[in-house]
Amino acid sequence: MTPKELSEKARELVGQGWVLLDVRTPEEYRQGHPEPARNIPVQELPQRLAEVGPPGTRVVVYCQAGGRSARAVEILRAAGYPDLFDLRSVNNW
Repeated sequence: MTPKELSEKARELVGQGWVLLDVRTPEEYRQGHPEPARNIPVQELPQRLAEVGPPGTRVVVYCQAGGRSARAVEILRAAGYPDLFDLRSVNNW
């Protein structure tokens, strides 16, 4: 998918009620993020899954470049979140 296609898909899903999850550091998050995003750094995600929502919650996830969001998708999928969309970079929003 092109960045434009990623952006359109992510916005569509969030508009349908999917959770937008920013897995960057709090400092990166404070420097700018899409308004509806929740911030849970990827390294804290396994301990903070309840903040995402119950297993089965649909999630759009992003980070700065795509590495951490890919890891977050793995963590979420293993924890019972089957409906995931990796936006990769915040810049794709």
